[in-house]
Amino acid sequence: MSLQETLLTQVKQAVLTSFNVELETVEFQATRKEFAGDITVVIFPMLRVLKGNPVQIGETIGNYLVENVEDVKAFNVVKGFLNVEISDAYYINFFNTIKTDDTYGFVAPNPKDKAIMVEYSSPNTNKPLHLGHVRNNLLGYCVSEILKASGKKVYKTQIINDRGIHICKSMLAWKRYGNDETPESTGLKGDKLVGNYYVKFDQEYKNEISSLIKEGKSEEDAKKNAPILVEAQEMLQKWEAGDKEVVELWKKMNGWVYDGFTETYKNLGVDFDTLYYESNTYLLGKEFVAEGLKSGVFVKEEDGSVWCDLIEDGLDKKIVQRSDGTAVYMTQDIGTAIQRIKDFPDVGGMVYTVGNEQDYHFQVLFLILKKLGFEWAKNLYHLSYGMVDLPSGKMKSREGTVVDADDLIEEMATTAKEISEELGKLDGYNDSEKQELYKMIGLGALKYYVLKVDPKKRILFDPKESIDFQGNTGPFIQYTYARIQAILRKADFDLSANIELPLHEKEKELLKQLELFPEIIQNAASQHSPALVANYTYELVKEFNSFYQNVSILGADHLNEKIFRVQLSKKVASTIKMAFHVLGIQVPERM
Repeated sequence: MSLQETLLTQVKQAVLTSFNVELETVEFQATRKEFAGDITVVIFPMLRVLKGNPVQIGETIGNYLVENVEDVKAFNVVKGFLNVEISDAYYINFFNTIKTDDTYGFVAPNPKDKAIMVEYSSPNTNKPLHLGHVRNNLLGYCVSEILKASGKKVYKTQIINDRGIHICKSMLAWKRYGNDETPESTGLKGDKLVGNYYVKFDQEYKNEISSLIKEGKSEEDAKKNAPILVEAQEMLQKWEAGDKEVVELWKKMNGWVYDGFTETYKNLGVDFDTLYYESNTYLLGKEFVAEGLKSGVFVKEEDGSVWCDLIEDGLDKKIVQRSDGTAVYMTQDIGTAIQRIKDFPDVGGMVYTVGNEQDYHFQVLFLILKKLGFEWAKNLYHLSYGMVDLPSGKMKSREGTVVDADDLIEEMATTAKEISEELGKLDGYNDSEKQELYKMIGLGALKYYVLKVDPKKRILFDPKESIDFQGNTGPFIQYTYARIQAILRKADFDLSANIELPLHEKEKELLKQLELFPEIIQNAASQHSPALVANYTYELVKEFNSFYQNVSILGADHLNEKIFRVQLSKKVASTIKMAFHVLGIQVPERM
């Protein structure tokens, strides 16, 4: 039983014994730095069921805890806050149980539990991955790793949006203007080449709209009837009908894009257990649209389009199939969800990592799946996140003003190089070691900057600000980890002994921070928030640096103090590494 669980039980017992009242809950918080104590019991919420002066109630509970809980050595009451002091022996015993535990904070999965499938990335195959995709991939990958660390079995997946009008736009532009060029003939990554033709389509489309407006057409009419758009729509219909020439071109250009994506995922350090393709799953979606029509979940309008009426549920009417029989996004998403459970029967829930502009879409999808009678539909979660902006403003794919993911990763390594050279951080490294470190620092800076922000919040991303060796940044934490490794290399004595000695205030603060790690992992998993792990790691590192500056480690007066402080430093490094592992960030042995 943890200290907090013990205190919870004993505080409830104290109130029952002293006031003959049963408490449902007890509120705890960390004791503020200016007061003596390690954990604080908040008395105010108890006043709903307890009558009396909060200070006197606190005194009564405090006295009971000192008498009945071995690890409580003293207390003080400040207004309605009972600050409880815990014995050094408790923290030393705690440390001796975790110091050699290589998986401290992580929980092994229970084979009987249902698995969770986490979807992320899910790009369109008409353009390269950009900064927005970077946030999506990092969030989805890290939430998967955090869920695993919390004891869940996890499958990582994506749905590749490889069909639809956007794909046909790139295909048509390449067919018209491409002169048979390929990634090999141009030296371009395949996803970049295809993305260029998506931009080209938009340019030609705008030119045609302008021409039609000059001829006297209204803007709305011109947008609908521009010949290049009409031809792209015809191409989509041919694709759905299985036209051989269109399907061959589609396979070829998508193949180029997949090769490009694979390279970007590798550079970003994310992976997947399984892939789904919209071109397959939309067919299953259409089957279930037919099923839903039979069961009355869906209704067919006079024009032949199929809808789901969700007005009584507080939503709107939603189209699930067009009048010409072609699928919409909702059709595909229904099919994909059902296919995943067919393929992985042990999955009991899914997490969809998709930007907050799709909040309504997922409300509707989850409700439709419930109406179709799927039990697992109650365990679907939309990991909704805010957009990423740059100091220069919003990105637009059609206009070619996006920040390409590959370029960003490269730029981060270059920025890391410039700042490291300025600070003289990597003296004594050979060139190949330096290149590896620049990548590690640059990518760590990017990932940490994105992940330390609550997923729901919008991010203004500034590459230079993210690579700072001071403050709440990836490089600052990496540098602290490397500093601890330097201490460990110098420690030429046996570290295996269990040491018992009075604790320095800074040692105790560090132990209290270490004790929080398992709870942080569980909270981050339940809230789907890597930000909790990132900011916990920063607090741990701040606490370690305060310890490092105030307490002599290798220069301590007694061997036992040296051993304990090196052991403590080693455990801090190991916890940083574990926390950064779930964030997908590497840590350097030297820096």
